[in-house]
Amino acid sequence: MTLRAIFILLACNIVWALNVAVSKIAVDDLSVPPLFYAALRSFLVMAALFPMLRKVPADLWRVMLVGLAISGGSFGLLFVGLKTASPSAAGVVSLAGAPLTVLFAILFLREQVRWRRALGIALTLVGVAIAVGSPAGMEAGAGIGFVFASAVVGALGSIFFKRMEIGAVQMQAWAGLASVIVLLPLSFMLETDQLPALASAPWAIAGCLLFASIVVSVGAHSAYYRMLQTHDANVVVPFTLLTPLMTIALGAWLTGDEIGWRLLLGAGIAVTGVAIIVLRPTHNVFKPLLVRPRL
Repeated sequence: MTLRAIFILLACNIVWALNVAVSKIAVDDLSVPPLFYAALRSFLVMAALFPMLRKVPADLWRVMLVGLAISGGSFGLLFVGLKTASPSAAGVVSLAGAPLTVLFAILFLREQVRWRRALGIALTLVGVAIAVGSPAGMEAGAGIGFVFASAVVGALGSIFFKRMEIGAVQMQAWAGLASVIVLLPLSFMLETDQLPALASAPWAIAGCLLFASIVVSVGAHSAYYRMLQTHDANVVVPFTLLTPLMTIALGAWLTGDEIGWRLLLGAGIAVTGVAIIVLRPTHNVFKPLLVRPRL
């Protein structure tokens, strides 16, 4: 792997980690309703990738359902969780997506798991549990539950994505459309003060949305999948393990997260477990979405 490729992957991780902190600022400090924020983000992704919608997939409804799971549905739950959860705690809890993906593959796709991956699953879940028991996790309350639900939904969608004949970028476009169709009405049913929130800090919110949609979803994800086209997944995917570590660092720096020894211990154990899962061979799991089960 060239230095340029390593730099691109490091930049992707920084962008993904920064997105958690930026989203926390948007839904908490700027008081944007989280489902509304997720819907607007999805709309901008769809608009940026609109040419990809010209080719209609053969199994459109399945594409949109899976796309909703790994995009707007997962992000919507994450943003709801970030109302009370810290970016650092959310970054660690999101690692549960990797073992959940394998467990769903066992359940739905008859994936065979030997003792090494079983150890990885156990370590990850133990690490997440330790992180949840940290002061940052306990203070988050129900927010951590929504972050975990986000990982569940993303993991469930990702196991079906591998069996679909559609590229990641085209999937992002259709996922954006599906997410807008579902999240926008849901926001106006369950949330209030969407327009006053936008009016209170329009430029700051616009910056958050453009970063989350164009820089993160279109830019970083496109670069990541280009790396996967030119390099072995077993070399590329382990780089994504840097995201939760960078999320902890950026959370402490940008949003003042309390970083205690339990959170760091839990993160270390969980990252070790996910690393084992990522490095072991698999037939039914789409490795690029193991650590980040969202598009």
